[in-house]
Amino acid sequence: MSVARVTEISSVSEKSFEDAVEQGIARASETLHGIRGAWVKEQEVEVDDGKIVGYKVIMKLTFVLDAERGRSAGAR
Repeated sequence: MSVARVTEISSVSEKSFEDAVEQGIARASETLHGIRGAWVKEQEVEVDDGKIVGYKVIMKLTFVLDAERGRSAGAR
């Protein structure tokens, strides 16, 4: 049996929304193992002096929790 969890993160890129998604998933993968999917919940742009200076995404990541170690199969 596997159990999954969903967590929300945000990421910003100076290049594009796509780059913000890629950077966010790459960084989250350093800490969260077993990422299986991502849903982009929101997209925003950061503006300075009338120009876009950042592309921000807010994502929900789904990842599978690691199996418990050191417990026997029948233990509860």
